[in-house]
Amino acid sequence: MNRVTRIEHSLIEHFLAQVRDRNTPSISFRAMVRRLSLLLAYEATKDLPTEAVQVETPLATVEARRLSQRIALVPILRAGLGMVDAVLDLLPEAEVRHLGFYRDERTLQAIEYYKKLPPSNPVDLALVLDPMLATGGSAVAALDAMQQWGVPKVKLLSILAVPEGIARVNSAFPETQIYVCAVDSRLNDSGFIVPGLGDAGDRIFNARA
Repeated sequence: MNRVTRIEHSLIEHFLAQVRDRNTPSISFRAMVRRLSLLLAYEATKDLPTEAVQVETPLATVEARRLSQRIALVPILRAGLGMVDAVLDLLPEAEVRHLGFYRDERTLQAIEYYKKLPPSNPVDLALVLDPMLATGGSAVAALDAMQQWGVPKVKLLSILAVPEGIARVNSAFPETQIYVCAVDSRLNDSGFIVPGLGDAGDRIFNARA
């Protein structure tokens, strides 16, 4: 089952042009990642369940609605950190839980080096944040961590994806909804998205060699 939503919006096209540009400095790159993340989160949260509440305005009592679920943001370290603040702007009461993986450059497999999750009491919804859905190794490892925690619903938010990564997530976790700004053509031999935008973590944190 292919559960991918590619968001079509003129602002996304505009911001994507800037994050793809190799000459965009880190300070501008971070700003564009933040804006793209905000648009991704807006789309991914539009179907969240709400409950009725009574609100006292300065003039009267009105029936309103508020979110009814406990939500966690789960950035995949380190690049996912660049998406957190934007999503917190929309969901300021969300929990933030961190997962860390590095990629074995020989096998391209995701190796876990950090996981900070409580042993029980899972949230109702987890939004996994990772700018790049490339091989899908880190995404599948993160989704597996959410499953082990007992989270009933998980959504994956990525700025760029490729068919290989989407297929891997779909195969392992067919019920997971994936939200992306663009689907690029392929992976190169080193496991990087082409045409892509380079190493998102290096560019977010100005850590390029």
